[in-house]
Amino acid sequence: MMRIDIITIFPEFFNGPFNISLVKKAIEKGIVQIFIHNLRDFTDDKHRKVDDYPYGGGSGMVMKPEPIFRAVRALKREESEVILLSPQGEVFTQRIAEELSRKEHLIFICGRYEGVDERVKTIITKEISIGDYILSGGEIPALVVTDAIIRLLPGVVGDPNSIKEESFQDGLLEYPHYTHPREFEGLKVPEILLSGDHEKIRRWRRKESLKRTLLRRPDLLERASLTKEDFELLKEIRKELGKEVDYGFNYSECRKGNDEK
Repeated sequence: MMRIDIITIFPEFFNGPFNISLVKKAIEKGIVQIFIHNLRDFTDDKHRKVDDYPYGGGSGMVMKPEPIFRAVRALKREESEVILLSPQGEVFTQRIAEELSRKEHLIFICGRYEGVDERVKTIITKEISIGDYILSGGEIPALVVTDAIIRLLPGVVGDPNSIKEESFQDGLLEYPHYTHPREFEGLKVPEILLSGDHEKIRRWRRKESLKRTLLRRPDLLERASLTKEDFELLKEIRKELGKEVDYGFNYSECRKGNDEK
């Protein structure tokens, strides 16, 4: 069973999100345990102070090291991964989610104010950001990362194949989805999806996945493990679009590198 400990100055923030949907099911099934800890419980002064003015001056407050050190030391085990949620961290990706889903124990530190005292970096094993923008604190990133990890744990998602086919799982954006009715306000489901030909459907989905990635996130193609078929499909896509497409990377070099794998 995975254990997740979250250190925050706003423990009530997590009451709702962890009591619904897949996270709730994972907890009820005994797949994961989640514990929320109030950082103020690890202070030693009557005011339960967790922040102070920065040395050298400047605006804002900085989170003090002592309460964070105490909290981590109280929770940490030999196998623990201690993660600081911070805009300065490595940008969170599906690859990192998969990596963390294989850990037994995760400790998340939710930063606030202008950030944490730099000395806190000596007790963490990883620093994660969820994007190039500023939030009020690390609580929302902790939710994002926790949700992404938990849904990868065995037994959480009913159909394991649905995870394999999701966006980013193989480095690409996911193909379009359709359900009933077959026609809605003049918009029809592509005929190929109604054909019953599984191979044609597979190829169509792969092509649509490549097209969507090419047009919206060409940077992902450079890192994706593309097959010979993928490059043939990309060639078809370029021809259909009727113009040269900016791949966002060196197409020829990428193809050469993948063909040599």
